[in-house]
Amino acid sequence: MKLRTIDGLDLRGKYVLLRDDFNVQIVDGKITDAFRIEQSMPTINKLRQMGARVAICAHLGRPKGTRNMEYTLKPVAEYMGIKLIQDCLDKDFMHDMHDGDVVLLENVRFYAGEEKNDPTFSAELARGFDAYVNDAFAVSHRAHASTVGVAEILPSYAGDLLASEIEHLSAVMENPKRPLLSIVAGSKVSTKIGVLKALAKLSDTLIIGGALGTTFNYATGARVGNSLYEADQVDTALEILEFARENNCRVLLPMDKGVAKEFARDAERTNKDFSQIEDDDIIIDAGIATTERDVNEIKNAKTVIWNGTVGMAEWAPIWSYGSFALANAIAEQTRMGKLESIVGGGDTVAALTALGVKDDITYVSTGGGAFLEFVEGRTLPGVAILEEK
Repeated sequence: MKLRTIDGLDLRGKYVLLRDDFNVQIVDGKITDAFRIEQSMPTINKLRQMGARVAICAHLGRPKGTRNMEYTLKPVAEYMGIKLIQDCLDKDFMHDMHDGDVVLLENVRFYAGEEKNDPTFSAELARGFDAYVNDAFAVSHRAHASTVGVAEILPSYAGDLLASEIEHLSAVMENPKRPLLSIVAGSKVSTKIGVLKALAKLSDTLIIGGALGTTFNYATGARVGNSLYEADQVDTALEILEFARENNCRVLLPMDKGVAKEFARDAERTNKDFSQIEDDDIIIDAGIATTERDVNEIKNAKTVIWNGTVGMAEWAPIWSYGSFALANAIAEQTRMGKLESIVGGGDTVAALTALGVKDDITYVSTGGGAFLEFVEGRTLPGVAILEEK
């Protein structure tokens, strides 16, 4: 897949609408994880050095097409030290811009036309700009006005971050170093059927963990107590296991779990294999034996794709055991040059950040849903429109 990029463009004095993904976590008005912002900075600085006049278009949360200031991008503008334009459709600020200036437009999802990809809204958003640059891989699986609508109107290009995401993920999907180990966790089988089948077809070994793994355990007859699982996905889970067998992919399910009598950060932890799990036990983390096995699998792999923590990693230190062990093992093997690692998904990246090992990973994707849909082989509308014909 070859994308039109900003390399070689003459953008001096040109007005550029840049789509970034600044959907970051904000607590009490302060950004708690600036990963997506920091990953976007190389393209922003490059456009600035090229002499472009840049207006960044972004969203935060789901304000449902209304001007809900709970979702204002003001904390992002303050973090970046740039001016916030109070309305994403305002054009008055453009008259005062100079070459290299950068501003941030207020939440584009304050308008219902954004998520509807409304042509009238797209035209108004694009008005006054000379070019459009998409650097927001994480929202490129959405056919919204700011990812597709404006790209149909303006000369459109991929930013460096988006191009890098596609390059790295394509390389792994098309020609991975083997053995390839995929680790998929999360909460619902129903949302990951496609990606599980895609990875079963691609991988040598597929580890299924977290609540996702609990559903598979239940489907194969294990006791799961009062835990989160999808009873209505038994047939789907068994179908995926059969699909993996047909494609010569070894599937590893949880062998034991860290459980408690209540779902709480400070709940007392007990490690149990499935034969010991009682009706009132709640599974919260991967077990010790499962984690040791998975770490050994990581040590034997040449490529690892990881999406989804295998427990409540944010409840450290009691319930982060499994996820942190995987993160450390992947980081260590990558540091030693023995592994190529691709990690995606907000919770998974947060675990890397908490351990301080994010920089050791070969490639950390900014995408969650987009990451999974790309791996699944789906067309991402915001990327497809930037392909060279």
